[in-house]
Amino acid sequence: MDFGYTAKVEGLRTRVRNFMDQHILPRVRQYNEEVHAGIFPVSFMEDLKALAKAEGLWNLFLPHLDDSEPGTGLSNLEYAPLAEIMGRISWASEVFNCNAPDTGNMELLHMFATQAQRKQWLQPLLNGEIRSAFAMTEPDVASSDATNITTLIQRDGDDYVINGRKWFITNAAHPNCKIFILMGKTDPTAASHQQQSMILVPRDTAGVEIVRNINIMNHHAPEGHCEIVFRNVRVPVSNLLGEEGSGFALAQARLGPGRIHHCMRSIGAAELALELMIARAKERQSFGKYLHQHGIISEWIARSRIEIEQARLLVLKTAWMIDNVGAKDARKEIAMIKALVPSVHTAVCDRAMQTFGAMGLSPDTPLADHWTWGRALRYADGPDEVHLKSIANMEIKESQKTPGSTAAYLTPPIRQ
Repeated sequence: MDFGYTAKVEGLRTRVRNFMDQHILPRVRQYNEEVHAGIFPVSFMEDLKALAKAEGLWNLFLPHLDDSEPGTGLSNLEYAPLAEIMGRISWASEVFNCNAPDTGNMELLHMFATQAQRKQWLQPLLNGEIRSAFAMTEPDVASSDATNITTLIQRDGDDYVINGRKWFITNAAHPNCKIFILMGKTDPTAASHQQQSMILVPRDTAGVEIVRNINIMNHHAPEGHCEIVFRNVRVPVSNLLGEEGSGFALAQARLGPGRIHHCMRSIGAAELALELMIARAKERQSFGKYLHQHGIISEWIARSRIEIEQARLLVLKTAWMIDNVGAKDARKEIAMIKALVPSVHTAVCDRAMQTFGAMGLSPDTPLADHWTWGRALRYADGPDEVHLKSIANMEIKESQKTPGSTAAYLTPPIRQ
């Protein structure tokens, strides 16, 4: 396995970093001021997106673009370090049309949509003209296991009728969100992994009600993490994505690359937090010493560097595996990065916040916002505990292939 960045990737890293420094970083204050004033989308977003598209920094995430589709078409391994750079500013990925959940939705549509669905929804998403949401999670069941979802998708002549409640649906409050990819059950009597289907629900369909935009750790996200009720929502049969009963398989196809994106953005946030921690430790004094001269702060710096490097290498390995053997054979590595990286993200941000003191809790640094989102990522795409259980199960299963092979390493008791 070779995780080294090629000359092509190094060139793209330089271009993305320069774009961030020249065009996005100077807008951070304005972004915060406009969002605080209730201006959303912010006034300059479309200009930045047009500039990124003109510079060829567009749709970097999707490996298999057709010739007619706008974008760069990078592998997961090539895209990963670019996602890391974008992760330094929470909203930067939208500028490059590489923002969640649109990336995962575009991948789903790219793989499974009909030509009509691609024309109506995928092309506008690839062009950055609209945004989308993925509606799976439900408040009344443990829907990190998708077999538990209860939303019903029932056939009625040439239509499907949808009834159910979803929540924490990211992007649903964004004014440009025009389409939901909804997961529900078309046949509750089928085998557990063949009950679910996915269907396209236009945002303005009758019966779709956004109940509220839920704050996360008392942090308001203007794009939304919404609770939505679907009451007798009627859409044509042609809106089915894939086949009836294929929803669980589609969800798994969507989540593999998406976790690479999330994790590399987290590593970018952690890397920025470490840089800020070091800068603070070099300029701030307490008890007659610079902070980095106190043992505990120097240990925080060292541990943060070790954890970031370990996490990055595991994510790059996982990206390499998805590219070379597929997400199915990389499922243990996908689970490992999902369980590991958000904890590294929050740990490094927490140390940086502590190094800044009270300032670390304020809007004067990005640390509190990065910590908040890192904490939320311990639930997104399934809570840590689900992934840890999955990893343990795979380890136990693999150990059964060579039963007794470790017995020789056990020292028998000494008998008197």
